[in-house]
Amino acid sequence: MSEKTNKDVETFLEVEVKLAVDETTGIPDLTQLPGVEEILSTEEHNLTAIYYDTEDLRLTRAKITMRRRTGGDDDGWHLKLPSGANRTEMRAELDSPSEIPAELTNNVRAIVRTAELAPIAQVDNRRVVTSLGSATGEKVAEFCDDHVTAWSLLPGGERATWREWEVELSDFTAGTEAGAELIHQATNFLISSGARKSSSPSKLFTALGDSIHSAPLPPHLQETDLDPESPEGAVVEALRGHRDAIVNWDPRVRANEWDSVHQMRVSTREMRSLLETFEGILEGDQLGHLESELKDIAATLGVARDAEVVEERFVELLESDETGLVDAAAAEHIRGDMRADYEAAHAEIVDMLNSERFLTLLDDIDALLAEPPVSPEITAPAEAKKGAKGSKGSKGILYEHLAEGFKKVAKRHAKVQEHYHDTELPLHDREDYVHDVRKAAKKLRYAAVAAEGAGVKSGRLAKACKTLQSLLGDFQDAVTSRDRIQRLANEARERGEDTFAYGMLYQRELARGEQALEGYESAIRDVKKAFSKIKA
Repeated sequence: MSEKTNKDVETFLEVEVKLAVDETTGIPDLTQLPGVEEILSTEEHNLTAIYYDTEDLRLTRAKITMRRRTGGDDDGWHLKLPSGANRTEMRAELDSPSEIPAELTNNVRAIVRTAELAPIAQVDNRRVVTSLGSATGEKVAEFCDDHVTAWSLLPGGERATWREWEVELSDFTAGTEAGAELIHQATNFLISSGARKSSSPSKLFTALGDSIHSAPLPPHLQETDLDPESPEGAVVEALRGHRDAIVNWDPRVRANEWDSVHQMRVSTREMRSLLETFEGILEGDQLGHLESELKDIAATLGVARDAEVVEERFVELLESDETGLVDAAAAEHIRGDMRADYEAAHAEIVDMLNSERFLTLLDDIDALLAEPPVSPEITAPAEAKKGAKGSKGSKGILYEHLAEGFKKVAKRHAKVQEHYHDTELPLHDREDYVHDVRKAAKKLRYAAVAAEGAGVKSGRLAKACKTLQSLLGDFQDAVTSRDRIQRLANEARERGEDTFAYGMLYQRELARGEQALEGYESAIRDVKKAFSKIKA
C-alpha cells in the first residue's frame, strides 16, 4: 500500500471494554452506571472498515490494527497501538482511499519494514451510539450497540455476523480514577444484564477467524529446534527479547516519550553484548556484522541520551542552587542549549529509524532468530560429545563465558586500584579506567541473566553487577555533565560573558562524581562473592 504525507494526525487514548451479546438481549438503563446522570444523545451510524496488514500478519500478531474507516464522525485512517492495558489510537484524514499516511506507517515501520500493506478483512457495522453524560453535562463515555457483518479476505476466509456492546470513555474521563471505576462497574453491570466477556480481543480477530492460520509466520516467530533450557536456547531467547524491545520502543522513540531513547539504547547494547559474550555458542560472519551495526545504532541513540541526562542534571543543579550566584545569562544557556542539542540529536534518531540500513538490520536479526547459527560443537549428538576430549556440559559452557566476563571485570578493577589515585595522570584518563569497569560489569550482567535462563544459578551475580553498573553509571553521568559544562563555559567566554557560574557547577558535579564512588569497593566485593558461589 502506498503512503502519503499528512500532518493532520490526532492521537487519542482509547479506554474501552467490549462484550459479546445475543441479538435479542435488551439494553439496560445506562443511567444506573456510576457517574452517569443522563443520556445526552443517541445516533445510528453505518460504518465500513477495511483492515490492512502484511502477508504474514505482522501487525495483527503484535496486537496492532491499521484500518480505513468510512461512515460516522471519524472517517479516516486509524492506527491502534497497545498502551499498557489500553490502546493509543492515531487518526489521519481520508484524503485518498489508496494511500496510507506516512505519519501512521512510520509508527509501525520497525514491524512492517518494506513489506506491502494490503486488505485482510472488511468489517461492516450498524452502530447505535448512546452518549452518556455527567451531572454537569460532560460526556463521560459512549455506549455502542454494534451489529457486525465481517469478511476475512485471507485464503479460506468466511463471512461472520455477531452483536457486541462497547463502552468507551470520553476524553473527559479517560485516564482518570473515575473513568477506571466507570469501566469496571459498566463491565459488571452489562454482564449482569445479559452480556458476556468476548472470547476475541477485537472485531478484526473475530473477522479473521480460523483463516488467520492460513497466513505464514513472520521469521522471528518461526520455531527453532533448540531446547530452551540449553545454552544456545537461552542465548537465542535472550536475543529475541532484546529484538522485541527494540521494535516495541521504536514508535515511542519517534513520539519522544520520556526515557524511550534510553530504553532502546539499552536493548541495542544488551543485544550486542550478548553476541560478543557468547561467541562460540553462536558463530558465523553475520555476528560481527550485527555487532557493528548495533554499535552504530547505540552511538546514534547515545548522543541524544547524553544530552537528555545532562539536561536533567543541569535543571537539578539550577533548582537546587542556594548561592544565588548563577547569573541569568548562564542559567538561560544551561537550560536551553542542552534542550537544543537533544532536539537535534532526536531528529537524527528519527532519520536513522527510517533508514534502509536500520530496516535491513532488523531483517538480519529476524533471520538469525529464525535460523540461529549455533556452533556445530554445541549441536553435536550426545554420543559424540561423550567421547570427545575436553567435552563440557551445557552449564559448563555457560560458566566458561561467565568466568571470562568476570576476569575482565577483575582485570579492569585492578587498573582502577593502580591508577585512579595517581594524580600525575590526567583526570579523564583515570576516570576512563572506572568507565571500563562499568562496561565490563554490564556485559557480565547480561551474560549472567542469559545463563540463568539455562539453569545456571547466576541470578545473584546479575543483581550484584546491576548494582555496580548503576553506581558507576551515576559516576559517568557526572563526568559527562562536567564535560558539557566546560563546553558551555568556553562558549560563554567567547561571547564575553561571565563564566564563574559554570566553574561553580563544574565543581559540584566533580563532588557528585566522587560521592557516587563511595560504594564502589563494596559493590566490587559483592560481584566477586556472587561469582564465587557459581559452580561449573
